[in-house]
Amino acid sequence: MDAVVWIILGVLLVVAEIFTTTLFLIMFGAGAFAAGGAAALGAPVAVQALVFAVVSALSLLVARPALRRHQRSSLESGEQPFGVEAIEGSTALVLERVDPDHGLVKIDGELWSARPYDTTQTFDPGQRVRVIKVRGATALVWQDDISSAGELPEARG
Repeated sequence: MDAVVWIILGVLLVVAEIFTTTLFLIMFGAGAFAAGGAAALGAPVAVQALVFAVVSALSLLVARPALRRHQRSSLESGEQPFGVEAIEGSTALVLERVDPDHGLVKIDGELWSARPYDTTQTFDPGQRVRVIKVRGATALVWQDDISSAGELPEARG
């Protein structure tokens, strides 16, 4: 019976970690699963609690820093960005009017739905914008300060 309680606690902690993404609760989940293993082997409750505490503490001290190091973004670690990180900060061409309700831009040859980062702005087809952030499959864009192709900076006035 004790093993089932520890396993349920472990599952609850792992599920809670999915919503927090802090890599904190999962360490206690590992401790709960280890205590469940000890309970399944017939260990007394005091030993189960000790196993839970030791495995949780070791996980927090050893595994969590290593996981956090690998979780850093490529921009923080100096590596070449990929995926969404590579798109953020790039320029895009507006294909369909971008307003708070809808919009379409072309980023590196790919079509993306877009919304203005500042909801008071709108962008018309042909304008260049900068991708500030990506939320799901939608690029949040902002007015780009670079001149359009073939346009001289002094002509932008």
